[in-house]
Amino acid sequence: MEEIAQFAAAAQEEIRHDVGWLFRGAIRVILECLLEQEVKEMVGARRYERLGSRKDHLNGTYLRRLLTSMGSVELTVPRTRQSGSPSGVVGRYKRRTEDMDRLMTTAYVQGVSTRDMTKLSKALMGEGVSRSTVSRATKVLEEQVEALRRSPIDKPVPYLYLDATFLDATFLDARWARSVENVSALVAYGVDSSGHRRLLGISIGTEESEASWSELLGQLCERGLSGVELVIADEHRGLANAVRRQLPEARRQRCTVHLERNVLSKVPHRLRARVAKQLRSIFDAPSAAEAKTRLHEFASGLGRQLPEAPRCLEQGLSAATQFYAFPKEHWIRIRSTNGLERLHGEIKRRIRSVGAFPDHPRPVSRRGRRRYLEMSSLKKTTAEKPIA
Repeated sequence: MEEIAQFAAAAQEEIRHDVGWLFRGAIRVILECLLEQEVKEMVGARRYERLGSRKDHLNGTYLRRLLTSMGSVELTVPRTRQSGSPSGVVGRYKRRTEDMDRLMTTAYVQGVSTRDMTKLSKALMGEGVSRSTVSRATKVLEEQVEALRRSPIDKPVPYLYLDATFLDATFLDARWARSVENVSALVAYGVDSSGHRRLLGISIGTEESEASWSELLGQLCERGLSGVELVIADEHRGLANAVRRQLPEARRQRCTVHLERNVLSKVPHRLRARVAKQLRSIFDAPSAAEAKTRLHEFASGLGRQLPEAPRCLEQGLSAATQFYAFPKEHWIRIRSTNGLERLHGEIKRRIRSVGAFPDHPRPVSRRGRRRYLEMSSLKKTTAEKPIA
């Protein structure tokens, strides 16, 4: 039985090898036919034809290797005396097909490092690619980032999420001016008037400061940011000042998750589970008045043993309950910056894979077509005053 199993495995390997060889041969024949047709148009006549319409003459052939999704293919490329070899089919200097470049770019964005890309391409195509090849192929990402930075914001953005991401409570490592520096990634996400989420911008800076946030918000305003009714962010003083300066008419919603963490930091470990449950019930209250009532119950109950915790909560409750002035069906998504956590997770995973962030930010998420919020209720809602 073991011999039969080994025979079957060997037979499958031979079949895969033969099928791969067959497909590579078909690719080679098709590409060489296209090259012959293109060089014929460049010359203006067939081989050995003497016509007055002839524009050039053939000048032999040369071998050229092209890496395709089925593996490496060796092509016989014709050339002419004056114009050289044809470039319309596979390009004049390209050594890979476009689908190979797309494959490397997608794998790079998904977290495959330039070193691991060699193993990946060798396993899939039978030939490895160098780190420099991967770097050249992924240059298109810089163009996409630049397009994001310049793209106009053509729809109103009622909800704007702002947050900074760090790696394991430290700054991110990034290559900056040919050296590795500690930086922070400032991220701006928006929900437009159609209810779809959109990545508006990512800025890399040496610190999370008022100046860095003002610069990012200024860029967004220049691109047409408008209609912002609520800014959801942490209670960072520099961020708050930048929002007050750039978007003075927008409400500021303090992230409830960050506030809960601040309160729990003043609670002993043995009581944190009980306090966390009461904090969640406060922000799950059906109204701002009920949330304030539940706060008083917490302060007069378990909070009496932990005076610093209810004091911290009382100081931040007004800023953390601005969401009550908006449609109820939006509350759970506009009261915290949890919508950015997945994006932050992708950035951190990418950093851990390569060790240092590239010189320019790479896009890690595209605008999804699934609607994030139903926005029709935003115009109909009756604003309830948040807790003063």
